[in-house]
Amino acid sequence: MTKSAAKKPTPPDLYLFLQMANIFAINRCSSSVYQRFIVQFNSTQRFNSLSSHVSKSRFIKLNNLRRNCSLSSDAAAPFIVADDEKYGNKQVISITPRLYDYILANAREPPILRQLREETANMRGSQMQVSPDQAQLLAMLVQILGAARCIELGVYTGYSSLAIALALPESGCLVACERDAKSLEVAKRYYELAGVSHKVSVKHGLAADVLKSMISNGETCSYDFAFVDAEKRMNQEYFELLLQLVRVGGVIVIDNVLWHGKVADPLVNDVKTVSIRNFNRNLMADDRVSISLARSKSIRPLNRRNHR
Repeated sequence: MTKSAAKKPTPPDLYLFLQMANIFAINRCSSSVYQRFIVQFNSTQRFNSLSSHVSKSRFIKLNNLRRNCSLSSDAAAPFIVADDEKYGNKQVISITPRLYDYILANAREPPILRQLREETANMRGSQMQVSPDQAQLLAMLVQILGAARCIELGVYTGYSSLAIALALPESGCLVACERDAKSLEVAKRYYELAGVSHKVSVKHGLAADVLKSMISNGETCSYDFAFVDAEKRMNQEYFELLLQLVRVGGVIVIDNVLWHGKVADPLVNDVKTVSIRNFNRNLMADDRVSISLARSKSIRPLNRRNHR
């Protein structure tokens, strides 16, 4: 949403933040050292406390959350109530197909993005494409930030990068890194169709190699925004490299930090899940950044701040 002289910004901008989940945003607030603000958006919707009668009927022990989920009688809107005063007996809404349809119906999706989404739906790996509400949030972050120079790691067929490029000013630049040549060709075709190819610098190769090359070329602290949706086991390395490239006050968004909920399940210990879990733990302990976690689809904005 852009600001005009006649109208003031409206609440839907904030509403979009509440739609997204698993997003870390890193924002650099000062020019001295690399401290960032990591926003862990938790789009688990929060509502008024239940009445005591309803609370008791849907009582649940946190320790048995996996085995004893209490759902509402309405199949379209199940929820769970945590048995712990520190959570305020808030309802936790599960995203059902009906609710998700409602979310998508309230997301603004340009025709060119819809066309790309529908084409990608028939391709191998289509689940890697971000959703319209997620792309709308990314574009909004770029607009709010006033970003002109952006980085995306993991382009796939270009849905998120196209959304970002559309939000950039005419003089803006997006460095788009993707290792798969076939999917990258689809992305490049849609950059052309959307008239934004002059804003996108396509890099075919491994994301870490591209970032190291950019650093070697003297591009440190010259980018405003970055979106990471690449190899999950490389998140820590991507993070450290992006800390060098994103300016103070910039934002880094990292996708899939909740990894379909697996990070919270102690019984799941595959290499990728453990890697994401360790990355999240490292961010919690990283005194260069301030953090906040929220739930939606699976993204994380990080905001760099001053650290003395």
